[in-house]
Amino acid sequence: MSITLALDVGGTHMRAAVFPENERKPIHQTRIRTYADGETSLERLIHLIREITPVDETIQAIGIAVPGPIDPHLGVILTAPNLPEWVGVPLPKLIENEIGAPVYLGNDANLAAVGEWRYGAGLGHHNLVYLTISTGIGGGVICNDHLLLGYQGLGAELGHVTILPGGPLCSCGQRGHLEAVSSGTGIAAYVAEQLASGSESVLQDNPDTKAISQATKKGDRLALEAFERAGYYLGLAVANYLMIFNPSIVIFGGGVSQTGDLLLDPVRKVVRESVLSEHYLQDLVLTQAALGDDAGLYGALALARGALPTSSPIPKP
Repeated sequence: MSITLALDVGGTHMRAAVFPENERKPIHQTRIRTYADGETSLERLIHLIREITPVDETIQAIGIAVPGPIDPHLGVILTAPNLPEWVGVPLPKLIENEIGAPVYLGNDANLAAVGEWRYGAGLGHHNLVYLTISTGIGGGVICNDHLLLGYQGLGAELGHVTILPGGPLCSCGQRGHLEAVSSGTGIAAYVAEQLASGSESVLQDNPDTKAISQATKKGDRLALEAFERAGYYLGLAVANYLMIFNPSIVIFGGGVSQTGDLLLDPVRKVVRESVLSEHYLQDLVLTQAALGDDAGLYGALALARGALPTSSPIPKP
């Protein structure tokens, strides 16, 4: 039996799944920490691949989702704050030399979009925008069943559009990006700032997004204001994406999106008020992701199986 391996690598954990040929359900799935004493993260990745591969099975291909922008032509990560030792490293070639199977590399947010399009909430849609709202904000765009990459493979950095000029400092070093305002980090930073300025709230010190979400259930004014503000700017960004990409569905993934209508109600309101024409809203679906944390794995699966047309052909590294 031939198998395909799908991996999703982050700064804290790396996850892997084994899929039999032509199957969508994994026969095995596991997660390990990315770093451990005595091993580099690359050594751990190779060990994970070997350990998860069933004995006497043939690996048809390996798909890997990684954080940060990548050069799809060279198969290297260009920047990765959580995996600095991988920057500029020809990861596919290194793993191919060790494992003996073809390896394909993709940006994790892009592949999460692909996963939802191919196997999740985006099934049946040909034009899709995906946003993962967590510690940061990433995204991916499917246009006419093609993943949008752009000239250098750097397209669709949807979390790093300037939505509030001169606004909060983003993790990338710029100010006013969507990520700095509407991510979990941005929501928490806003609440901490308001508390430091003397705003009344049941919240104390530096609460995380989960605590802020729970405070909204108690009617806490500051907590409600924080989510309203995040949803407002997220709605402005989504309205812009509608007019640029004209998708039939916008999918929200990531931990912060699990707050549901708390975040998405203001998004819907702002979108309705901000689009150029009501035609952009015709048959439009705004929904939460269906695959949860597995979206990146399923996108890596689609990449490895060659089910991923792109806006610019990606030659094999």
